[in-house]
Amino acid sequence: MKLDFALFAMGAALSLTTAAFAAGGSTGHAFYGDPPDDRHAWCIHDQNRPQPKVVAPLPVSELEQKAKAPADAIVLFGGTEACLSKWCSDKNPNEPTKWIVRNGNMECVPKSGYVRTKEEFGDCQLHVEWAAPTPPEGESQGRGNSGIFLLGVEIQVLDNYQNKTYADGYACSMYGVNPPLANALRPPGEFQYIDITFHKPVYKDDKCVQPGWVTVYCNGILVQDRTQIEGPTGHRARAKVGPLPDKGPLKLQDHGNPVRFRNIWYRPLPPAAAKGGVRGPLSAKATAAKRKEIAASIRKDAACKPEGSAEQMLRFAESLVYDKDDATFQKVEQMAGQYAAALKQLPADKAGSKKDEVMQVDSAFKYLAKWSFVPENFGPKVEVTNFIKAQGWDKKPKKK
Repeated sequence: MKLDFALFAMGAALSLTTAAFAAGGSTGHAFYGDPPDDRHAWCIHDQNRPQPKVVAPLPVSELEQKAKAPADAIVLFGGTEACLSKWCSDKNPNEPTKWIVRNGNMECVPKSGYVRTKEEFGDCQLHVEWAAPTPPEGESQGRGNSGIFLLGVEIQVLDNYQNKTYADGYACSMYGVNPPLANALRPPGEFQYIDITFHKPVYKDDKCVQPGWVTVYCNGILVQDRTQIEGPTGHRARAKVGPLPDKGPLKLQDHGNPVRFRNIWYRPLPPAAAKGGVRGPLSAKATAAKRKEIAASIRKDAACKPEGSAEQMLRFAESLVYDKDDATFQKVEQMAGQYAAALKQLPADKAGSKKDEVMQVDSAFKYLAKWSFVPENFGPKVEVTNFIKAQGWDKKPKKK
């Protein structure tokens, strides 16, 4: 009898485990996702991974003002039927989406397929607001499920308000990669304010020269802190390390739940140095080229200033900081010599009116000498300094 009962208990437990495996489990379970490897301590969708802590979201009143699209933002959905013209079926981009607009929200029609923007972009600041269906139905991954996809990387959409699931599948997780730092969701039916900063990785000659990162705020709470992008994300499978497309559409997932979206906008971000831009440290070659470009721009501006003026002289001198061109140095030296000579001829009763300008010239010459753009004994510098001393402008006023 004892043996029979033990065998029965084992069979029942195995049946429950098999059922949980088929359903995807409530908070994850063993033998489900890719196993750990030499860079990842947890399985994909690991039941042993710590659950995100619950943190109260910021008040809606604080979030609404920040959620307004900035002047340079590109609005992808603003609440009208006309906005759907910016979206299409992901399966067949030539077909309009079957998602609907209801009460100013874009709502997923279950089994209609993913929706995507016609516009494509890469690095961006993205704002999305979504609300899970109410009353809530289902549990774990079956409750208010959708997803925000950028170049194949999913930021999870899920109703996790008092609803547990595997940690790397929570709302605002980088799905299957990294759980959110906190569960800051409002109840189902209320809108969640999601802000994403997305930087794709940079590859050259099949080597990653700059990692990609995702930062996410949920209802004002930081939930992904520069989480590294390894590659496109997936269900039960580890992200495959590799490059992402340069640009792509924003996709929203149809997971069988009528999740609602509103106020979707993005701002394209200027490229970083590794992507041909100027954000961040540049290579020596790129730095030299950019410095010459800056110097040329300053000299062009200097040529438009009043001929022979202190303003023109200082502008030409400023260009030496970026590119010490011999011809420009000689021009500055000549103009500075003429300026110093003019100071000597200045009537005593006119000196006071020139004080601010002379002090500015003196400061510029001292800077140029400090960084060896002109010699320390640069004649005009010495003469301007002596002029200032003669006027008593170098003396600090006595404290009363």
